[in-house]
Amino acid sequence: MQQHGGDVIVIGAGLIGLSLAFELAERGAAVRVYDRGEPARAASWAGAGMLAPYTERITNEALLRLCEESLRDYPAFVRRVADAGGVDAHLRLDGVVYAAFDSQEFLSLQRHAAALRARGIECEVLDRAGALKGEPWLGPSVTGALSKKQEGFVDNRRLGRALVAACEARGVSVERSHSIAMECDARRALGVRTERGFIPGGVVVNACGAWAARLVGVPASCVPPVEPVKGQMIALGVPTGFVRRATWVPGAYLVPRDDGRLLIGATVESSGFDERATAGGIHALLDAALTAAPALGDFTMTESWAGLRPGTPDGLPVLGPTPLANFFLATGHYRNGILLAPATARSIADAVESGDVSRLETFALARFGTEGVSLSRMTHA
Repeated sequence: MQQHGGDVIVIGAGLIGLSLAFELAERGAAVRVYDRGEPARAASWAGAGMLAPYTERITNEALLRLCEESLRDYPAFVRRVADAGGVDAHLRLDGVVYAAFDSQEFLSLQRHAAALRARGIECEVLDRAGALKGEPWLGPSVTGALSKKQEGFVDNRRLGRALVAACEARGVSVERSHSIAMECDARRALGVRTERGFIPGGVVVNACGAWAARLVGVPASCVPPVEPVKGQMIALGVPTGFVRRATWVPGAYLVPRDDGRLLIGATVESSGFDERATAGGIHALLDAALTAAPALGDFTMTESWAGLRPGTPDGLPVLGPTPLANFFLATGHYRNGILLAPATARSIADAVESGDVSRLETFALARFGTEGVSLSRMTHA
């Protein structure tokens, strides 16, 4: 590391924080990661691992480019992580299907396909017979589908374990602390204070996800406007291969796992820091899934859970330096945190190592100004 010295503290041990710690350690930095909970939990554990920027229909061009870059990086990224720690994250980039159940939605998919082809993205419009041939479990009311070839998913829970193992193999210290606060003077970040005392750091990175605005000790001018957005999910036990590819239907997406679980998600709720799975949320997911595929009603629901995504007012992540020297942000990824882990890690590592923030201007904290960020938000998560 050249610009800031070799010692970096990352606060937040989700996939974003762990990916950054791994990237920095691979570049020779001494890295410590602190979190109040278990590594790779919270939103990192709760998601389905979708890697689908085109299915998400991201409209912000800068965000879409960053997602595209991260999607291209994923195969090499998971290989590097597996080579270091020995854990395979089960990456699958064999396409994502978006199913339509009325003529208007099918026309919308056809228009979307034309826009994707103009962008150079390989995709295929499927009529009803083609959709059922590819995914026979879809219900009789399906009218067609769009298959996007480059998209897919990763087993995010396995990726979390893989990153913990890779970080440890590269000498990263991943520590769990009940109390974490950043310390700084008027000009720069100095380190963190936990119940064990003060730990100095040449660089401090806030990768606290939905809790990023609640990190203690951060000046008001450096507090990102991040709020939690709840997402509920369920899992069904189905025969392996019953659902072949990740599939979107109206109101839900379905992602198969190698162990036979079929993940169904995800709701979008403003519920503060409430992480309960609720009857209403589960009902909404089951209704969407069973309307699209009544055959799923014969299977057992094996799990339900909820997680908190880090949302921002404009839906874009908050990445890069802050008004406080040596203090960086890597948060606010909303629905794309798992997808953006490789690109975020590389971009923030570039900024820390050499001061290169050329790819982060759109995502800078400065776009929000400092008005409206009150001291009351600087409370302990």
